Amino acid sequence: MIFKRYQNELIVAFSLLLLVMALLYKNTAVSSAKESMNMGKQEVSEFKELLVLKKRWLDKKTSKKVDKLEKLVPASKLIWKKKGKKLTASYKGLEAKELDKVITKILNLPVQIELLEISNSNGSYTMEFKCKW
Repeated sequence: MIFKRYQNELIVAFSLLLLVMALLYKNTAVSSAKESMNMGKQEVSEFKELLVLKKRWLDKKTSKKVDKLEKLVPASKLIWKKKGKKLTASYKGLEAKELDKVITKILNLPVQIELLEISNSNGSYTMEFKCKW
């Protein structure tokens, strides 16, 4: 009896509940679609970056570029050990400008830095550097 008396109101309430659920579903679907689009764009940009890095790492001129590190400072300040695609270099008695030049050159090379230690004593710098490519 109560059900028949409030039958129209119950139908309206049920319809409003369905409407709210549909709106929530739509908002969730739209946000997940946007998120998947953003993830796709991010993956594409990472893949492009990976291709650029792969091209840099497979460059056959990397050994020649690494050899230029030997000529940046006088031979008296350098201990150079290069075996295959591995380099161990020790710089001693570097001035600030020389150290800056060497560091800038190292950071622009496509190499994997295994060790980079820099110490300062009385205004001269000592640097130990190990890398591979």
